[in-house]
Amino acid sequence: MILRTTAIVLASALALPCNAADTNGARDAFFANLGKLCGAVYEGASVAPNDGGEAFAGKKLVATISACNAGEIRIPFAVGEDTSRTWIVTRTPSGLTLQHDHRHADGTPDAQTMYGGAAGSNGSAIAQSFHADAYTAKLIPAAATNVWTLSVSPDGLKLSYALDRDGKPRFRAELVQTRVPNR
Repeated sequence: MILRTTAIVLASALALPCNAADTNGARDAFFANLGKLCGAVYEGASVAPNDGGEAFAGKKLVATISACNAGEIRIPFAVGEDTSRTWIVTRTPSGLTLQHDHRHADGTPDAQTMYGGAAGSNGSAIAQSFHADAYTAKLIPAAATNVWTLSVSPDGLKLSYALDRDGKPRFRAELVQTRVPNR
């Protein structure tokens, strides 16, 4: 019995690094794929909810993958004429994070800024889901269950951004590439 228990514990311990490596491999691949698109511009619209009452409804959405380096990719996100938002994907020792940097027209931080979370374990080379962190839950209590998903089509021509809250879809934007990345 002791030998069997030891074998199970050992097998479990050996399996963990492989799963962690697979997860980090997908995160690294996603970050690399996003980085290859540096300079690309995507335009589109809010596709959900489609009731017309959503703040982004009817406005042109533009995301520009810019300011790319080995540890961070910044994606300014314009909603109509409002250029106050930037998504920041950062490489950390434990994986990836997504933060939402909101600024006033004069460049000063908004009261609700730098919220976001860490990539979960179910991502891939073309999509990562970021679960709200403790900072976000404290800053915006209603956002404590938020999961943001950022994805790029395999050919890099489409970019999507989605928000789920309490396990239900809350917002989704679909954008298509209008300017190719810097090569």
